[in-house]
Amino acid sequence: MKEKLVLIGNGMAGVRTLEEVLKLSPDKYEITVFGDEPYGNYNRIMLSPVLAGEKTINQIMINDLQWYQDNNITLHAGKRITKIDRVNCQVISEDGTVADYDRLLMATGSRPFILPIPGSDLPGVISFRDIADVDFMLETAQTHKKAVVIGGGLLGLEAANGLMIQGMDVTVVHLTDVLMNQQLDKPASDMMLEQLQAKGLKFLMQHESAAIEGDGRVERLLFKDGSSIDTDLVVMAVGIRPNAELAKSAGIYCERGIVVDDTMQTYDPKIYAVGECVQHRGLTFGLVAPLFEQAKVCANHLVHMGIARYMSSITSTKLKVTGIDLFSAGDFIGDESTEDLVFKDAARHVYKKLVIKNDQLVGAVLYGDTVDGAWYFQLMRDGTDVSSLREFMLFGQHHLGDSGHGAANAVDGLPDDAEICGCNGVCKGDIVKAITTESLFTLDEVKAHTKAAASCGSCTGLVEQLLASTLGSDFNDTPTKKAMCGCTDMSHGEVKAAIREQQLKSIPEVMQALDWKTSDGCHSCRPALNYYLLSTWPNEYVDDAQSRFINERVHANIQKDGTYSVVPRMWGGVTNARELRALADISDKYNVPTVKVTGGQRIDLLGVKKEDLPNMWADLSEAGFVSGHAYGKSLRTVKTCVGSEWCRFGTQDSTGLGINIEKMTWGSWTPHKFKIAVSGCPRNCAEATIKDLGVVCVDSGYELHVGGNGGIKVRATDFLCKVSTEEEVMEYTAAFMQLYREDAHYLERTAPWIERVGLKSVVSQLVDDPDNRKLLAERFYESQKNAQEDPWAQHAATQRENYISIKQVG
Repeated sequence: MKEKLVLIGNGMAGVRTLEEVLKLSPDKYEITVFGDEPYGNYNRIMLSPVLAGEKTINQIMINDLQWYQDNNITLHAGKRITKIDRVNCQVISEDGTVADYDRLLMATGSRPFILPIPGSDLPGVISFRDIADVDFMLETAQTHKKAVVIGGGLLGLEAANGLMIQGMDVTVVHLTDVLMNQQLDKPASDMMLEQLQAKGLKFLMQHESAAIEGDGRVERLLFKDGSSIDTDLVVMAVGIRPNAELAKSAGIYCERGIVVDDTMQTYDPKIYAVGECVQHRGLTFGLVAPLFEQAKVCANHLVHMGIARYMSSITSTKLKVTGIDLFSAGDFIGDESTEDLVFKDAARHVYKKLVIKNDQLVGAVLYGDTVDGAWYFQLMRDGTDVSSLREFMLFGQHHLGDSGHGAANAVDGLPDDAEICGCNGVCKGDIVKAITTESLFTLDEVKAHTKAAASCGSCTGLVEQLLASTLGSDFNDTPTKKAMCGCTDMSHGEVKAAIREQQLKSIPEVMQALDWKTSDGCHSCRPALNYYLLSTWPNEYVDDAQSRFINERVHANIQKDGTYSVVPRMWGGVTNARELRALADISDKYNVPTVKVTGGQRIDLLGVKKEDLPNMWADLSEAGFVSGHAYGKSLRTVKTCVGSEWCRFGTQDSTGLGINIEKMTWGSWTPHKFKIAVSGCPRNCAEATIKDLGVVCVDSGYELHVGGNGGIKVRATDFLCKVSTEEEVMEYTAAFMQLYREDAHYLERTAPWIERVGLKSVVSQLVDDPDNRKLLAERFYESQKNAQEDPWAQHAATQRENYISIKQVG
């Protein structure tokens, strides 16, 4: 019979302990897990990117529900344990579920500290600790405008940044004059403050909160100096406290946290504890690295190996706060017994401070350039005599004489137990072993096998260095030229250049001139060649319908049952009763089984038979509709919000502008589908910052954003520029689309295109060069003369002509 192991707390520390147990002795325990939240095990560190819209909940899951099943673990998600019966060795949840244990592991984590001030219990006052908090903040950002974050530490700044991205006016209130005072000193803090203010965040430094007021909901925050600030949301990020209440109620000895020995055992020999809930040798914990060390020690004793001890040691923090790299470790403040080595480059926003005592490095803080953080940390852990390194230490490990290799060998000198990924507690030895034993050759493969670099990404450079040093000549970080398809050895760029330079104006000409290996090409190259010829010679080349995909040939999207989806265009998502009646009548006439509103603010008629398409197109054309091109490599939609005409937050007429943009750009052919959105204010209800081109209206004009993607790989847009008039918006839109059409590869969305060529290249051609921008826009306008012909209307006209001819002959 297996022993029974019960885990209370489904967080990172507890589940990491289970992972270690399963590695050491997978068949020893029958495991049961209770978690307060209705989810699997997720990375709490990554809640900030979820709030900012950069990741989804699914993307931050460490172990999904399937993992528990695969490892025969019983998971009670969303069930809070309210009692531990130590006499009968049972735990009881609030719904009455009972589980017996032979060994109990407590990983109840911590609770956010809520300032004990009047009004702290008002609706609209929240912490930043779990998925529910993030959901509440996202919902609030949709309906309210102003937010205050109390606490200028890591969590506070991440919450503030995420709320700002969601469109809120955010002010950070901090008690001292140093942001992130647990990780930064005053100079680094001042540098960060300047950068964050430039991003749009506001700060009230050295302000102490006194009370929160509001009639039924938070309305303002009052300070002890008598001043106040209006707000719709207060996020408290002022620290955490060990969650030891359950242990105390069971009579387990606690002080600030659950007291454990070096084996992570409590005063009850059957009960262990790990994570933020514990107190070890007088210390409590809030960083991931020591929690994962505790997990290894605890697992070692749970499987009765009994040879590991946890000894609290120096910890480091490597973070990426709102896009800014930070590293700190040890005593980075120092005192009269220490000396400082300092490097500061304000223009590049780089700051380094090393604190030395008795010829040993005892503290470091790095801002903006953190590549040598792991090396500095190892010097501290090893107690290395740095007297011979002083002259070069500030400039990094690669300045110590490794001529010719530069930073590529920075990670080689680290021992196997040097931590590379702080988010997931992965050491150098784990990564090297995975590369060699699993035959890994890419960064993505290392992420999948070890989880290193799979969270915040700040250790990506170190992981790539490990790949390079471990694989040696087998590693090549220079992308090789990728042929367009098997019919040619030429790349997309080379084919495009040849079409332009050799004046090639038909598919047969291209294939003959470029020595195509097959006479008729293939399903990959023919659509690409058709597009490149069309984009290069818009007034001369005749579109080859047979070189398009099936959806483009039939002007509708084929569905899995062989029927089709028909989407009429609705300018800017606006419709009226007459159009809706027409759609209802047409749906009835052709027995359309499903009518659905799309994410692009249009109506989709699903389940249309192929033989009904021409007649349906004719009816839609007669009702005033044109094709929505939902099937095309072209403009799809221009999503809008109601803007200043109706919305109390609207700053500009986003609906009218969106309609004008759509009427200018519809029918355009592009390398891939192209989506636009216009939001009437920074609240961004039209989701402009995940579109290929997004316009965000502000009081003083229009912000233009490019390169977003809301599909499988979500990518937020890059800020292009700000303009003052609608005319400028139209010109930039035309120019950006034309640059994309001329420069991108076929089937390359704007997001990977911009990542490939660099935002700087786009800015230099559109923003910095107004003459080139105008030329691009003019080429777009010219090409649109032949593009804005509705294919449905053309087919309908042909149908009518054929019908008349048949009737006359008859």
